[in-house]
Amino acid sequence: MQLTPVFLVLALLWPVGPPAPEILRGWRPPPGPYAAGHRGVDLAAPPGAPVRAPAAGTVTFAGPVGGRGVVTLTLAGTGSPPLRTTFSPVTPLVGRGARVTAGTPIAEVAAGGHCAVSCLHWGLLRGRVYLDPLLLTARPRSRLLPPVRDGGR
Repeated sequence: MQLTPVFLVLALLWPVGPPAPEILRGWRPPPGPYAAGHRGVDLAAPPGAPVRAPAAGTVTFAGPVGGRGVVTLTLAGTGSPPLRTTFSPVTPLVGRGARVTAGTPIAEVAAGGHCAVSCLHWGLLRGRVYLDPLLLTARPRSRLLPPVRDGGR
């Protein structure tokens, strides 16, 4: 997937931290809409850790899904359909309709979930298509170094 200007504008905040959290499990898109996959990333975070909005948006869902707390944040100015980011398991701190800015606490990490250790599952969607939420994070650019010659001397 190519980065669009929307992703470049949103490269702001991790939902937990600082520092940037350890990624316990990465995004693995499913081969089809109903196939197995990992539709987000799992970030190491202890129960009670604040979950912050990675960008400005509107809370479009805050409540239980399948016995776990979930918050969905629809990101402002991200086109049509807009980008939505989801967080679970959480205890919501804001209700549906709340408008938040980047960095606003929107939830706390709750115990439970599908990780062996406490984690926050972070998802990203455009319409019904799941995307890699790490596209929203500011990460250092990779750079190539020249080859080492003469044994490094």
